[in-house]
Amino acid sequence: MPREIDVGIVGTGIYLPEQVMTAREIAEATNGRWTEEAVREKLGINQKHIPGPGDGTQEMGVKAALDALERTGVDPREIDLILCVGEEWKEYPLTTSGIYIQEQIGAVNAWAIDVQQRCCSTVAAMKMAKDMMTADEEIETVMVVGGYRNGDFVDYTDPAMSMMYNLGAGGGALILRRGYGRNLLLGTHIMSDGSLARTVGVKYGGTEHPITRENVDVAYKSLQIFDVEFMKNRLNEVSMPNWFHCIDRAFEKAGLSKEELGYLAVLHFKRSMHLYMLETLGLREEQTTYLSDFGHLGQVDQILSLHLGLEQGKIKDGTVIAMIAAGIGYAWAANVIRWG
Repeated sequence: MPREIDVGIVGTGIYLPEQVMTAREIAEATNGRWTEEAVREKLGINQKHIPGPGDGTQEMGVKAALDALERTGVDPREIDLILCVGEEWKEYPLTTSGIYIQEQIGAVNAWAIDVQQRCCSTVAAMKMAKDMMTADEEIETVMVVGGYRNGDFVDYTDPAMSMMYNLGAGGGALILRRGYGRNLLLGTHIMSDGSLARTVGVKYGGTEHPITRENVDVAYKSLQIFDVEFMKNRLNEVSMPNWFHCIDRAFEKAGLSKEELGYLAVLHFKRSMHLYMLETLGLREEQTTYLSDFGHLGQVDQILSLHLGLEQGKIKDGTVIAMIAAGIGYAWAANVIRWG
């Protein structure tokens, strides 16, 4: 077994499109089924970023990567590996996003892999980065990066899709380095439940239901819950227990007490669930960042929350951070980081 080594976060980068969709506009898009007040209070959305011209998934990843390089001063030629967590909905199907980003940022000495676990992709990629750096001495600096715009597929007139009215757009990047000595990634736990593997997806555009003349008008708004009752009942049964199990195990692996948790980098979901999670973990609202002015950017959320937590002074030297995520399919993940 390779000896585990210290892996720390050098810094982050973010790209957010200028264009936003407001709570009022979301309410209007539901044809009045949701009011603006309910979108704000129940769904927890004041506004969300949506893509403009040129805001492709890969290009937003490039912009976030360049932002991370500028903020950290890291030379792109120092990057040994790019783990791309950008979504599969991108400029050109079957192109490899990580390799494209590598070229655009000048990471000429790197190699790249695309990683997919929906909204858990970033937490999973961080674990992969640490494990790969532990196992391979040639890998010293890793960039985790990606863009997201799955909100393109949301049909706001579908009442079952209200849990995804928050889907927005943006890009995120973070750089990890072996032996960095600061901002250490200490432990991660991930679990998945295959019974939910095909409960949500884009119905048209794959090999099972190709886009045709007959379905083209609905195909590009066909992100759907395929089995609403099963998914609802199964998630009610397992989701929160799985999430808290991941948090508990991540802290065990980190060798820390959960009572030391000082900041929660959590994805955007409805307000009541967010508050329940904080209460259960014994956290105050100022110990997290509720992304009500950004929307849900998939696996970019954890990077964005870390980025904002640092900017707003919520994360200081010594702060213990947990990044937590749940991804369609279904997966749950948590990691533990000690900042400073």
